Amino acid sequence: MKNEPLISIVVPVYNVEKYLQRCLDSLLAQTFNNIEIILVDDGSTDHSLTICQRNAETDTRIRFFSKENGGLSDARNFGISVARGKWVSFVDSDDYVDADYIEYLYTVLIKNNATMAICSHRTVYRSGKIRVNSHKGSPSIDSHTAIERMLYDDQIDTSAWAKLYPIQFFKNISFPKGRLFEDIATTYKTFLAANRIAVGSDAKYNYLFRDDSIVNKTFSLKKLDLIFMTRLMTEEVEKVYPDLHRPCKRRMLYAYISTLNQMNGVTDHQNIRSQIIANVKKLRKPILSDRKAPARDKAAIVLICVSYPLYAKVWRWYLKLKKGEEISA
Repeated sequence: MKNEPLISIVVPVYNVEKYLQRCLDSLLAQTFNNIEIILVDDGSTDHSLTICQRNAETDTRIRFFSKENGGLSDARNFGISVARGKWVSFVDSDDYVDADYIEYLYTVLIKNNATMAICSHRTVYRSGKIRVNSHKGSPSIDSHTAIERMLYDDQIDTSAWAKLYPIQFFKNISFPKGRLFEDIATTYKTFLAANRIAVGSDAKYNYLFRDDSIVNKTFSLKKLDLIFMTRLMTEEVEKVYPDLHRPCKRRMLYAYISTLNQMNGVTDHQNIRSQIIANVKKLRKPILSDRKAPARDKAAIVLICVSYPLYAKVWRWYLKLKKGEEISA
């Protein structure tokens, strides 16, 4: 590809020695030549630091930085601050990408004369099962459409990865330090800042579903950040697009139900669980009457209203089925 602009790939690294080399190999194999790979070690205590150093010594496209632990948001923000590219993409260090990941994103961006670009992704489970999350529809959408589809989880998601952004976006946008589910508080702002968003239908990013990841670990009160971040997002979206009030309610429902799923099997925090269930029940009528709300949401809200223990049992069964794990009788 002629006249390639420099594209920065920011990779936060924290205790991922089992997955890091695969991630780096996929980035070093990129068919788009003019890239810089910014590795930000966020105070790793395993061999991740050594892996970063070894790779940086053998390939000049890698720029390696080491800092005290500040969390994923802090590492991403640092990576952005030292990036030299006109465009930036984020890749999590336990994930990996196809060889044409960057080339594909840049091609659909230019082809559609867009401000930013998105590609589809695959979810890779420990069992070996792979679920492809592919886009169907227009290859170019506006900010309003992107946000509405994101709120309905309609093939457009809140993840920071699998996207290509103009670096200038992050002069006014940053990831919230010290919070979980930081993407929810950030990605929608890039949609608001974009005039046109190119959406590629091909899956080029491979997301590794890890049971031991921060998000999937045992429930803690920090995971209530999902509800907090979602509320901030929906409040700001409604200020810009008041007509998205109904899809914002659907997104709040998702945050409540996802938090309940995180609490599945936890005996503590009964008061918090009861309050979340009460909030779910308040959304029953608007969600069940919303034709665009996903069927799984409607099924979940009906089950929760009938019997939360029944819902919890069904969720555990569904999760095993989704991951391709054996389901015991």
